[in-house]
Amino acid sequence: MDLALERLADRMHVVSLPLVTRFRGVEVREVALFSGAAGWGEWSPFLEYPPEEAARWLRAALEDADLERPAVLRDRIPVNATLPAVAPDAVAGVLARYDGCRTVKVKVAELGQTLDDDVARVAEVRALLPDARIRVDANGGWNVDEAEHAVRALERFDLEYVEQPCATVPELAELRMRVHRLAIPIAADESVRKAEDPLLVARAGAADVLVVKVQPLGGVRAALAIVAEAGLPAVVSSALDSSVGLSMGAALAGAMPTLPHDCGLGTGALLAADVADPLVPVGGTIPVARVAPTPELLAAHAATAERTAAWRDRLAAAHPHL
Repeated sequence: MDLALERLADRMHVVSLPLVTRFRGVEVREVALFSGAAGWGEWSPFLEYPPEEAARWLRAALEDADLERPAVLRDRIPVNATLPAVAPDAVAGVLARYDGCRTVKVKVAELGQTLDDDVARVAEVRALLPDARIRVDANGGWNVDEAEHAVRALERFDLEYVEQPCATVPELAELRMRVHRLAIPIAADESVRKAEDPLLVARAGAADVLVVKVQPLGGVRAALAIVAEAGLPAVVSSALDSSVGLSMGAALAGAMPTLPHDCGLGTGALLAADVADPLVPVGGTIPVARVAPTPELLAAHAATAERTAAWRDRLAAAHPHL
């Protein structure tokens, strides 16, 4: 390990944070945090991500730790509740963790579940919160025919939008044409944050809304530039971050010229532990402010030596791609 990389590794603190409920196939979220001249930044690419992709997340973390954030236009961000693919009888308990949220994002198309499971989950949300805005997120889990069938089955719940129903940009474009008469917008997430060209989905007319995340897009400044060039309404979301990462998302949302939708930055409510006072919704919003982990919580939730070594290896692999 060369000197520059070794110094960077010495700035890194790896923590292991348990979740309240299984989400995205994990029950514990591993996160790396960097201290810097401006504060703390988070690097938390999911473990399956290759070095080239993880490097964009690393760039965002180092930018946030070392540079002052862009000026903001608002000091609080309205956020949605995020509902994992739980059974209907578990919905109320999860939603109770989100104080005052008027929007719910419901995970659908979970591996091993059916459309009937999705319909039952969304129906339970609508029954509990008759005035809520409901959006569903399939994480690219449907093909075009499955997605069309699902959108029509869920239409009666008055959806705000359907997020990443299909995996590819051409599929999204075809689905958007098929369901345009239903007036249910299509939002793109993975087709923005995992794409070599995050603007392709906008140029292809494949989405009505962009979902943007600070880490995968390489930082607050890069994300702001993408939103500006795309010219579509944008929703700032998280990647199951700690409160440090959520504060990075809040900085992006605070700096955006317009914010027409509630943001997916309330996922601190899904963590059973955090590195600071949890950045969770109060009255349906979170503040725009930096978050610094406390030494006590960093120590309490420090990853094992083996897992820390694995993250140092990830850092060494990602660093050349910065």
